Amino acid sequence: MSGRPTPAATAPRSAVPSAPEVATLLERFPPRPPEPTWPATRHSRARIHERLLAPPFISESARNQEGREAGLIKVLDWLEGQPGDTWQARWLANGAEEAGNVAWRQTACRVLRGREWTGQAPWGEFIQLGRGLLPLLAADVIRPSLAWMFTPGSIKNLIAEMARGRDPDGFTKLSALAQEDPGNTHTKEAALRRIAGLLAAKGGTVADIAVGDCLQVVHIMAARGRRDTSLYFYQMLHALGVFPATAPRTVRAFATQGQVGIEGLIDRYDLACRPIRDLLVAYLRERQPALDYATLRSMSFGLGQMFWKDLEMHHPGISSLRLEPDVAAAWKRRVARKRVTVTSPDGTTSQTEVPRADLGMNYMSMVRAFYLDIAQWAMEDPPTWGPWAAPCPIRDSEMSRRKVHAHRKSRMDQRTRERLPALPALVTAADTARKAAAERLTAAQQTAPGQLFTAGGQTLLSARGAKQAHPRGQDLGRRPRHRQTP
Repeated sequence: MSGRPTPAATAPRSAVPSAPEVATLLERFPPRPPEPTWPATRHSRARIHERLLAPPFISESARNQEGREAGLIKVLDWLEGQPGDTWQARWLANGAEEAGNVAWRQTACRVLRGREWTGQAPWGEFIQLGRGLLPLLAADVIRPSLAWMFTPGSIKNLIAEMARGRDPDGFTKLSALAQEDPGNTHTKEAALRRIAGLLAAKGGTVADIAVGDCLQVVHIMAARGRRDTSLYFYQMLHALGVFPATAPRTVRAFATQGQVGIEGLIDRYDLACRPIRDLLVAYLRERQPALDYATLRSMSFGLGQMFWKDLEMHHPGISSLRLEPDVAAAWKRRVARKRVTVTSPDGTTSQTEVPRADLGMNYMSMVRAFYLDIAQWAMEDPPTWGPWAAPCPIRDSEMSRRKVHAHRKSRMDQRTRERLPALPALVTAADTARKAAAERLTAAQQTAPGQLFTAGGQTLLSARGAKQAHPRGQDLGRRPRHRQTP
């Protein structure tokens, strides 16, 4: 592959597309439409078992393979209970698409355990269901939507699964191309995850991916507020020669949005009072040269959403920075707390308010600096800032961190009290494990290599050889070996 351009060579600067540009691109390079059915999704359950319990869908780890087999059975049991003539139709009918690529397992677990069962999926079963779904994706038995593939994030181990079961040659070429490029390892890994997600959702191999498919991925992730909308995966595919000659070498035409301007940062909160909106824009622009973008974005949220938008919601028509004492006091009480979702033992969720970790000090310090800066600037430039100078609603004494430190210590003490009852059980478990390990060590030291010995509730095979300084025992029912000494 020497002579082929690497993705980094085609990396564009970010640009924000307009709606006509996107429409034009989709007309020129439409995404592959979803297929209602295809051969693999019409296979019988017996045929699926025969296919997925044989290479190349077998895991190299015996323990992992046990979980995959158990999970595959459970996923198929769950899907068989849904209406539809194909596995894809049953997948679409079971509510998993709405749940996303993590929470679907809770949905499946509730069905498998009966309608009266409302608890969370046990961790072992949760892992099994995830492992059982992977070969179904690689074998093209079901095709979740692109939105599902990236909500809330990319699926773990999907790259290896697709490389093994769907398109080994395609992923070998992609890996070789990535090795030639000096780019960031994390960026290249994210690109491969997106390509694997595309194959799982659209079917086919790497060579079948269309420009329009890539466009769909970027816009789905951007619509969910994801900031990691890198286009490196498109550049890898283009460098590999997947796209037609007419496809753009760069993706500038549909690159995602870069840093948002100050007006855009404030306008996200749809402030009703235009003069205050303009004041916040002017204030942030004045502060911008001394701030990095992350701090600027944080300040726009603190002043725009947490301060002024909150005041507009509770005091419609407010238009002055000169706050009445009761208005300021009520805002400080609100900003010191936040709403969280709590799950009860029966699985139901509810909203409740809890104190913020810093009791709102971060937002209060932003607002206090805002008032004090305007007061200072009003003396230097009265025509611009003088009309907005107002008494600061946050006193210096209120910025003491004593309460925050006391609140933090209270949380730490509470965690200690909650966990203290479990200490005897932890000590007992650790002591039991220590005694069992000591028993196995003693037995292993007294057993010749190749002989069986029983210790600590296990029957092991002594595997110590001439070149091994430490005794080892191999569980007859498992592949891993257990070293008996540190």
